[in-house]
Amino acid sequence: MKTLDTKEAFLLTLKNIKRKMHRVPAHLSERALGMLQGGMRTADVARAINCNVRTVRRLRQRYKESGRTADRPRSGRPHVATSAQDRYIRTSHLRDRYRMATTAQVTPGRHNPSISVQTVRNRLREAGLKACRPIVRQVLTRHHR
Repeated sequence: MKTLDTKEAFLLTLKNIKRKMHRVPAHLSERALGMLQGGMRTADVARAINCNVRTVRRLRQRYKESGRTADRPRSGRPHVATSAQDRYIRTSHLRDRYRMATTAQVTPGRHNPSISVQTVRNRLREAGLKACRPIVRQVLTRHHR
């Protein structure tokens, strides 16, 4: 029986990813940069991380220019919640897994008057968590015993 080394195992797990990604995640871009520095061809790296060859070339060029693999900051709508409030949402949900998104709303900050339920759900989804939804059913009385 043949054992797989870490490089082959990594390539096999990446081949199982079927969809094309809009942006290459940070851990894959760093892995791709390591493969390039290790001597792999650009086309092989692109095939390994399931992206276009031009994406790998841009990644290498960005690393040569700035020394970083992270995306440059973009303009756009600012986040409603601060990072501390996002952290509070995650930790409070991890303490009580059955907490609903409506009760997990954070106390409003100085620059954000209210944080919606949908924002709480979005932050939980980004963290890989889910908010529970209350079950709507008939109220039981003594006669139901």
